[in-house]
Amino acid sequence: MSISVLQQHFPDGLTDDGFLSGRLQILQPRKGYRAGADPVLLAAACPAKPGDNVLEAGCGAGVASICLGARVDALTLTGLELQGEYADLACENAARNHQTLEVVAGDIRAIPGHIKARSFDQVIMNPPFFERTKGSSAPDAGKEIALAGETPTQAWIDLAARRLKPKGYLTLIHDIRRLPDVLAACLGRLGSIEILPISAREGRKAHLFLMRARKGGRADFMLHSPLVTHVGTQHLEDGESYTPQIRSILREGAALKFP
Repeated sequence: MSISVLQQHFPDGLTDDGFLSGRLQILQPRKGYRAGADPVLLAAACPAKPGDNVLEAGCGAGVASICLGARVDALTLTGLELQGEYADLACENAARNHQTLEVVAGDIRAIPGHIKARSFDQVIMNPPFFERTKGSSAPDAGKEIALAGETPTQAWIDLAARRLKPKGYLTLIHDIRRLPDVLAACLGRLGSIEILPISAREGRKAHLFLMRARKGGRADFMLHSPLVTHVGTQHLEDGESYTPQIRSILREGAALKFP
């Protein structure tokens, strides 16, 4: 699809943003939901191996899948995205970064048949952070759906549990306030759960978490020490202050290994 056609879906225009120090160029809406560090961290945490089949639920503009494809060779990448305009954008972003990403426009509560018939080695997801019953709506419809969709946490986890192969992995990044909901949804469905809290600085409360869980996994639950993203206990001056580990992930596309 041409960029001019895509722009018709986004009347405020598109920006062309560099990820992984410019190795990837990603088109995103100038206004609306815009990917930042979260999908890059999600991709880095996925334990995919060459040849794996990977499903990203709620792929947006495709940043997580494309970052993962840049790190691991020979993946079969599939995205499921509710908003058709974002699905088209993800396809375009994959093509312009020389990757193959099949993107299906559809609802995780009513999965298209050809995805329902498949199973995957890996499922990755960055579900909406907020409950729509709380807070105010975002002015942009696309951003509103991305940040506060109506689909409950249980449905996201159910998708992963059903679509994963035995011993397959779910990797998820989410707001720390959603952790109880996520763990409750995994009960009896996914095991070998590892939680990696994410904190902006030493001594601060975690605001996000990464979770890795396995279909049929029986290992003990693990709660790791927080992953700290910035150097120092407070912001003192302008400029980048990422820790060396986070910089290697965001700039070089390095893997994020759980401790």
